Amino acid sequence: MASSGKSLKARAADLLSRREYSRRELVRRLAPFAESMEQLEAVLDELAAANWQSDSRFAQQFAASKGGKFGSRRLSQEMRQRGVDDDTIRQALAGQDDLASAREQWRKKFGRPPADAAEKAKQYRFLAQRGFPTDVIRQVIAGADDDFYED
Repeated sequence: MASSGKSLKARAADLLSRREYSRRELVRRLAPFAESMEQLEAVLDELAAANWQSDSRFAQQFAASKGGKFGSRRLSQEMRQRGVDDDTIRQALAGQDDLASAREQWRKKFGRPPADAAEKAKQYRFLAQRGFPTDVIRQVIAGADDDFYED
């Protein structure tokens, strides 16, 4: 199947020229075109050695692009699913400010304190689904009527 069209390295370069990919994502995308897993691993090793592919760079970019919308729990889960190791995830999320992100997401969606318990639960679920830690969600909802939210 690999004999038709581009080489494996050219396909990988095409993918990486558009955005960062984790190694696991590249394996999944390129496996149908590889003659063997050994060939695929050799190409990916070559790309990593030349610094064309880097899980660390992928994690940094992923955290930067999605960090404003999602919390660190969700970001780390998604990176883990893409094959990034825990140490790399920790480094990428080191500067993540969950409280500021959660406040911004809360402000965009609701903008006012919950009127009753049902509204409070709705706001809590909204932030929890975006992967913000429980203590951050409590702070955001409890401080919803503080002067902090006034610009």
